[in-house]
Amino acid sequence: MKKQAPRAAHEAAEALAIQAFTYIAGDPERLGRFLATTGVGPAEIRAASAEPGFLRGLLEYLVSDEALLTGFAAEAGFRPEDPVKALVVLGGSHWERDVP
Repeated sequence: MKKQAPRAAHEAAEALAIQAFTYIAGDPERLGRFLATTGVGPAEIRAASAEPGFLRGLLEYLVSDEALLTGFAAEAGFRPEDPVKALVVLGGSHWERDVP
């Protein structure tokens, strides 16, 4: 993600999170793991997605699983660090050690 004005960065982060949700929901196994991990039932997903913090939580889930993260990044055309940056923009935190 390029350096952007705060509002534009927030909108870009939300758009990336929505793409990530589409990626997760596009495969029954990925969706099943997401629902099981979050405790959200299939009938509740629409209401849950409207809740504040849903997109941040979705990105937290995504970045916690390296295989899921790299699969999404490759399919969507992002770098793996882009969802991490989007998570930070949405108010989450993901510590990553700086390697010289």
